[in-house]
Amino acid sequence: VPPTYWVTLVSLLLPAAAAAVYKQWISNTNFETASNWDKGRVPCAGDVVHFEKNKVVSVFVRSPHVLTDMYLPLNGEFVLASGAGFVAFDGTRDPGCDSGATVRFADAEHHAWFDPTLWQVVSPGGDLEPSGRIFSVDEERVPCHYDDVIFQPETSFRVNIDSSQQAIHLRSVSLMGQELSSPEAWDRYLRGPSAPLQFHGNGTLQVTGTGCPDKSGCACGNAPDGHRICAALLRASGRQCPVPACRSPLQPLGHCCGVCGATINLDFTPDFDLQKYRDRLVQTLLSQPKYAGVQMAMSKVHKAQTFLGVIPRSSTPLIQIVLIDNGAGAQTGIAAEQLAADIMEDIAQHGEALGISSSKMEVATSNTSSGQAGSHVLSRIIAGTVLGILFGLLFLGGILFLYMKGKLR
Repeated sequence: VPPTYWVTLVSLLLPAAAAAVYKQWISNTNFETASNWDKGRVPCAGDVVHFEKNKVVSVFVRSPHVLTDMYLPLNGEFVLASGAGFVAFDGTRDPGCDSGATVRFADAEHHAWFDPTLWQVVSPGGDLEPSGRIFSVDEERVPCHYDDVIFQPETSFRVNIDSSQQAIHLRSVSLMGQELSSPEAWDRYLRGPSAPLQFHGNGTLQVTGTGCPDKSGCACGNAPDGHRICAALLRASGRQCPVPACRSPLQPLGHCCGVCGATINLDFTPDFDLQKYRDRLVQTLLSQPKYAGVQMAMSKVHKAQTFLGVIPRSSTPLIQIVLIDNGAGAQTGIAAEQLAADIMEDIAQHGEALGISSSKMEVATSNTSSGQAGSHVLSRIIAGTVLGILFGLLFLGGILFLYMKGKLR
């Protein structure tokens, strides 16, 4: 049954709507996918097909196949499309097939949920979104707590959902052309025969059916599994981050490697609207021809707070803007820095009306070391910081006085 969607497509600059982001699983375990076989091709008539005995697998078969022999796993399933199936080879010569070859199905156990390279942002109908000017930090390339997940129709898969979280929350899951958007529907699917073959590991997927309730945005929620996300990315890129062109690259929250460009951290009031502010920056600044090579990521993140810079205390929500550009050599990060300066100027003029209480910019280009390039902070925040420092000094002075008087041991 084809899925039905009620979400309106957005402009090409924005890869997903504010209310829902659709992320599609790329990998599959289809019989007709050449990369799923050790010979790099789909088995043909003279081949012996071999599935590992102890490997659990779900395999979608799209068309009929003629085979010499096939060894099946002890625990698995074949999902047959209309007209698909297997027929024994009658010995008729097939010029396109090397007779007698053993073709083995590849191990699908290593395909991990928290591997950003196995996900892509798509439209509600499942079509790949064009590359736009908006990108995501690495933790947000994997489905976030309020995202919709799509497994392509007529596709089988197996995914490892090992996680450091008690549950991986999602708004909905679509598979085999069926959208499951309520906890009850998802629980019924999990009790079916296919779910244990498709999902394995110590994690638990939970469908909530609800989107982000906060107009200032919601944090992605993948921070507890950030180490898994980064390990998967580094494994795909040779286990080390690329060498940046700037001397002291920035380290955005939720991103695995340092970047050249600029970051802006915003403190906000209850009046702040993340989607409206993102639209404002895209329409008034990012879309300008001089910033054609700049990309922007914007989301709510939680920054850890510590006492005396050592003891973990709490986390504070803030809006993080990351700007990178396609500049090379001496131009690396320059356009991103200029756009960041324009954003800071806009905040200085209109920040209060937009619900922005303070902002801090840091830059790292090929010409400069990373560092604070500017800030706009309300006087009450500065005053609070000064009073906090004075209070701390008085407190330490009181302890020293009592110790010298022998009142404190």
